[in-house]
This record gives sequence, C-alpha cells and structure tokens, in this order.
Amino acid sequence: MNASILASLLAVVASAASSGTSSPLSKLSALQDISESCSPSGVIQDACCEYKTIEQVNNEIAPYLDDLVKTSFFRYVKIDLNRGCNFWKEDGLCIQEGCAVEPASENDLPKELRSSTLSSVDYSLSNDASFPIFNKKCQFNENDFCVIDDPNVLQDIPYVNLLKNPERFTGYAGDSAARVWGAIYKENCFDGGVGDNVAKEGGGLSGLLRQGMDKVGGDGGDVCMEKRVFYRLVSGLHSSISTHICDQFLNQKTGKWERNLDCFKYRLGKFPDRIQNMYFTYVVLLRAITKLSPYLESNSWCSSASDKKRIASLVKGIVEKTLSCPPTFDESVMFTDHATQSLKEEFKNHFRNISLIMDCVGCEKCRLWGKIQITGLGTALKILFSFGDDPSQYRLTRTELVSLINGFNRISNSLRAVERFRGRIKDQEAVLLELTSASSSSSSSSASFSSSAASSASESASSSTTNSVKDAGIQKPIIDLSYTDFNDPKKIVKWGIGLLITVVGFVSIVYKGYQNHVGTYKVSESAKEVSDASFANNGNKLGDEVENTSGVFVKEKEKPGSPRKEGVKKRTNNKKK
Repeated sequence: MNASILASLLAVVASAASSGTSSPLSKLSALQDISESCSPSGVIQDACCEYKTIEQVNNEIAPYLDDLVKTSFFRYVKIDLNRGCNFWKEDGLCIQEGCAVEPASENDLPKELRSSTLSSVDYSLSNDASFPIFNKKCQFNENDFCVIDDPNVLQDIPYVNLLKNPERFTGYAGDSAARVWGAIYKENCFDGGVGDNVAKEGGGLSGLLRQGMDKVGGDGGDVCMEKRVFYRLVSGLHSSISTHICDQFLNQKTGKWERNLDCFKYRLGKFPDRIQNMYFTYVVLLRAITKLSPYLESNSWCSSASDKKRIASLVKGIVEKTLSCPPTFDESVMFTDHATQSLKEEFKNHFRNISLIMDCVGCEKCRLWGKIQITGLGTALKILFSFGDDPSQYRLTRTELVSLINGFNRISNSLRAVERFRGRIKDQEAVLLELTSASSSSSSSSASFSSSAASSASESASSSTTNSVKDAGIQKPIIDLSYTDFNDPKKIVKWGIGLLITVVGFVSIVYKGYQNHVGTYKVSESAKEVSDASFANNGNKLGDEVENTSGVFVKEKEKPGSPRKEGVKKRTNNKKK
C-alpha cells in the first residue's frame, strides 16, 4: 500500500474515532468542498492568465529560485528588528525558543560582506548597464511602497543567515498575533471615493473584498480595481504566511517538523478566496520579476567569483522562464485617471503603514520574515508603478532586491505546498469513498435481509414458530450483520478489533492442537509433576470399574497382588528413584 494512502487511512480512522457521530458520508462531503476550494480553475480575476498556467510556470521557475536563495548574496540580509512598535506598547514578546533569530557571525560571512571590506563594495551595475540598481545613497522617498531601514542604522546591525532562520511555526499565537493582523486589516481602509461605504459597513478590508469577490467574473460591484488589488495582495500575503506555518508545523509530541493537514484545512481549506488571492499575489510578483529581468542579467553581483557565476546562471534561467511565459498582469490599467491617481498615494501610505505594523510582531523570527515579505511585495509595486517604463530611473537597495527574491520564493513555496496538501486531501477522499461504499453495501444487504424476513413472517403466520423460517425458504446467514451500524466509525473500529482478537485466538488454539498431535507441544516441568502425581494417586481407580450385565460400570473389589496394582507400584517406585 502506498505510504501516503496508508497515512491518510490512519488519519481518517483517527478522525472518525474522535468525531463521535459524524458519518463517513458527511465527512466526505466536507472534504470534497475543501478539495474544490484548493483547486481553483479558470482565469484569475484581475489578472491575464489562468490558475493552471501559473502552476506550470511556478513548477518551472521554483528549482532556480530554491538554488538562488541559497547563494551568499541572497541568503544574507540586514534587517532592523529593534525599530520598535509605533502603534501600541508591545508586551507580548514570544518566549518560545523557536522565536529567536540567530545572527550570522563575522567569520561565516563571505569576504565581500565583512565589515573590513564593505566600504569598498561597488553596489552599482556594470558600466554597460542602463540603470544603477544599487545606489548606496538611496533613502526613503515618494517612490517607495514600504519603509526602508535607515542605512546608517544598518551599519551596526549584524547580518542574518536566512537559511539558518527558516520561516515556520514557532508557537507564536494568541492575542499578540491577532492584534497585528487585526490592525493590518482594520486600520488600512481607503478614504472617500467609490466603495468607501463597503469599508465602513463591511468590517474594513475584509468587507471590501467580500463585495468585490461576491460577483465571480464580474467587475467587483462598487469596488474599483485599485482597492481590490490592494486587499487581494494583503490577503494573499497573509494566506502565504499561514501556508508556511502549516507546511512546517512542529509536532510537540514527537518534536519533528511535519505538514499539518488539519491546520491547512482550518486556515485556508475552507476559504477559497484566500487561496485565490495567494495565486494573485504570485502573479503580481511574477510580473515585477519579468519587468526587472532584462536588467538582472547585467548586474555585477557582490559575491565571490564562483558564486557570481552560479548566481548569473540561475538568474539567467529565471529570466528565460519569465520572459517565455504568457502575460500575467497588466499594471497599465491601474491609476490611469485623476480620480485613481489620488488612490495611488493612499495605496503607498497603506503599504508603508503595514511595513511599520510588522515591527509590532512579538516573535522575532516572525517579525524577520514578515518584514522581508512585505518589503519584497513593496519592491514589486515600486517596480510596477513608480517608474513607468523608464529603467534609468530605477533605484533599489540590496535589502529590497534580497527581499524581492526571497519573498517571491516564499510564495512559490506556498503554491507548491497547496499542491501537496491537495494530494493529501485526495488520498483521504479515496479512503472515505471506500468506507462510504462499504457502508452502503452493508446497509443495502441488511435492509434486503430484514425485508425478506418480514415478508416471510407474514406469509407463515399460521404455521408454527419452529418451522416458519424454514417454510419461508430463508437461509439464515452464518454471521448476522443486520444489527451492525456501519455508519458509526466507532462501532466499525470496535467490530474490527473484536474480529482480529477472535481470529488470533482461533489460530492459536489450532496451532497448539497441531503441536500436541505431532508431539512437539512443550509442557512445563511444574505441569509434568502435577500430572504425574495425579496419575499416581488416581491411576488405580481408572481400571477398577467393570461393566456388569446391565451395562452399568461398577467398581471391582481390589485384590492384593493383582498385576495392575503391582504395575502401578513399580511405575511409582521408578519415578521416585
């Protein structure tokens, strides 16, 4: 049996045993709904491509991304994790061991990133490049969609090796985590204009998207595309982070990291819009990488000679894949008129606000990855909306580029995790289908037997009770399962255990009988002594009965010196010797 199917069978049985009265049929229906939510199809709303196309593109690009984020340039980053929360006093710091971030030591860093040589690093593109992608004097300005850490502050902050601080479940949860996401969703509503009533009456950004997504395939009701895109990006980022947590979940009983299917069902499986928004966020990031890709190949990467070649090769592979894929997102349709131009500033301010809210995350590792991913998303929006098609105006810091690539890799991993969870759900569906089919067959057989018995009883009412079944022509089954409720998983498990015990006991009895027959059955010494003593005391009584003429056994009077008596004495004496 396939290991994944066996795991799914055990999960279904355990779930059935703990769920009480839930039948396999009801569980199958709920699981099919989740499976449908995890398998979106058709054209992605607000995009130019289909879900199937994005999955194909992601499977082609993912191997390059996985290797690229392992290189020295993209695995080391400086992030200010001690900027402090500007919105409330954060006193819910995570005390879990997994929350801590391990800084990289100076000796582990590549030579090009060490403090002694950092002042001589050339952050500009090669001379034949058309724009300076790494400008050390870059500061926070009107083109930025997120708050960039102050370069002067970063000089005193150690690098972090992202490979040694992976994003996964750390145990950080509760009021502190809920407060962060609550602030992100409730404090970033758009002011005035079309759709403002939705934000006020529908619960912030959640209400904004609900109206926009209620009309599948429509224009989103009263919500303009700019506002809808903003919410979908935030929701997609949130969904991606939730997927990472479920895909790398710590089993506190075994101490191992594993995929938690129940976590995925609870956080995402029941909400098709969350998974759809995650695909949409991938589309926007992919479009930004595509727009930037011609200039990534020209860059002289700040790394060792061997690593430079490897980075150049991986970047080339990503560029070729992104340029070969069909159009994914058209940013030119956004912020086109005077009314929507005012939304652009709100758009930027809201993303900057979210990047500041990330400083309020109590878990240090969660704060690290939250800031990296919101910075990566802000960098993508900066590429799409801040400079138009004039590459000479592009300005990106090293932190922005590292965050863009790592953020893109994280959402790429999320889409692949959805596919893995989808496979697990399909396996559980197959198991439940078998249980449901077996239950239906048993119920049908029981109903048929009961109906036949009732009909026979009415036909033979005048006959005697002893012959009624025989006269009706009903063959009684060897094992009567008519009273077994196959819709109750608990009874199925108990019935199976009872059957297993019965079979094992029967086989054990037959085997011991066979050993006794061939003379290989071993009897313990204590049992032998008891048997011999019993024979010695009672053996002379076994032959003292003779059958009289009436066929009744009567005891024969013992005669001294009889052969039988003497024989018993001899055997007893021999054993004593």
